[in-house]
Amino acid sequence: MKLICIGRNYTEHIKELQNEKPTDPVIFLKPDTAILLKKQPFFIPDFSDDVHYEVEVLVKINRVGKHIDKKFAHKYYNEIGLGIDFTARDLQSTLKAKGLPWEKAKAFDGAAVIGKWLDKNELADINDFQFSLKKNEDIVQNGNTSHMLWKIDELIEYVSKYFTLKIGDVIFTGTPAGVGKVFANDRLAGFIEKEEMFSITVK
Repeated sequence: MKLICIGRNYTEHIKELQNEKPTDPVIFLKPDTAILLKKQPFFIPDFSDDVHYEVEVLVKINRVGKHIDKKFAHKYYNEIGLGIDFTARDLQSTLKAKGLPWEKAKAFDGAAVIGKWLDKNELADINDFQFSLKKNEDIVQNGNTSHMLWKIDELIEYVSKYFTLKIGDVIFTGTPAGVGKVFANDRLAGFIEKEEMFSITVK
């Protein structure tokens, strides 16, 4: 499996990081070794002093596809989830300033949290539902899929132009505003509407 991540898909997050609004989806990949193992804490890596949480809606691909038309994209997933794209922001900034790829800041071991999965039919509208992240019981990120620049089916169409999608692949669809630094002993919990999708501790 592969983790296909979308950057800059929410306008307010683009503003908070002072990035340029893209004309096409920004794509990067994480290996399966980036997945944080179930019931394990997230350990802040020793190569970063500024690791940020980024809560994201996830989509699990359920069939093989290439050059998928948007009108057929809904057939390629049944489950929606929630996760975290951990980012070593200091390392990312250094790499970006040099014009270098920034996978080291995004794809390190444990940098991808994948929570439980919901049948998409449990959601009234996949293009209009609330999701949030609590840090130590305080809501730090609050998003709605209606605010995506590119909706889920559009992302599947776009991504499949470049990468064959395979069963079990996961798409991270981008993060809303409110990203911030994690510290040891933080507790992070993610929600779709009012349902808890994951809960992890930081070490």
